[in-house]
Amino acid sequence: MASSGLMRGAEMVPKILVGGLVLGAIGTMLFGVLARYVLLPITNWMDVDPVNFFWVEEVGETALAWITLIGAAIGVAERSHFSVAILMHRFPPGVRKAVHYVNHAVIFAFALLVAWLGLKLALLNASLTSPGLEFSLAWVYAPAALGGLLMAIYAIKAARDPAEHTIADVRE
Repeated sequence: MASSGLMRGAEMVPKILVGGLVLGAIGTMLFGVLARYVLLPITNWMDVDPVNFFWVEEVGETALAWITLIGAAIGVAERSHFSVAILMHRFPPGVRKAVHYVNHAVIFAFALLVAWLGLKLALLNASLTSPGLEFSLAWVYAPAALGGLLMAIYAIKAARDPAEHTIADVRE
């Protein structure tokens, strides 16, 4: 019982992270719009140094990378990715189970490839810095490594539970 509660708690961490990143990205982009269209004309009119808002793009791009790749892992965990099951209901249960395992093996292999390439890119770019905030560019590529690893873990978990899906399961 405690391990299942611990597992549910561990599955909530990526969701909370992505939610916080979405809110942070929205706030950052709103500041960028405010700075560009309100503060910049005011500082120009007052003939003072403008507010530096060029870091907004870097923060937004980095947040988008994290949101996308961690969000993809969440999609694997919740089985919310697009699938077409036109003929699956016509196959015997053994074939459906085999297709389920093959599907998740492909997801697992792709996720490991993403994680491996993401790690290589993060290590390759670790010594480079962004022009505005001067943070390591490894932070831009690290979500591929983490997201791929999470996708692989979630694919194994999903493969162990071949849940049957019907047309009524489609989310609107």
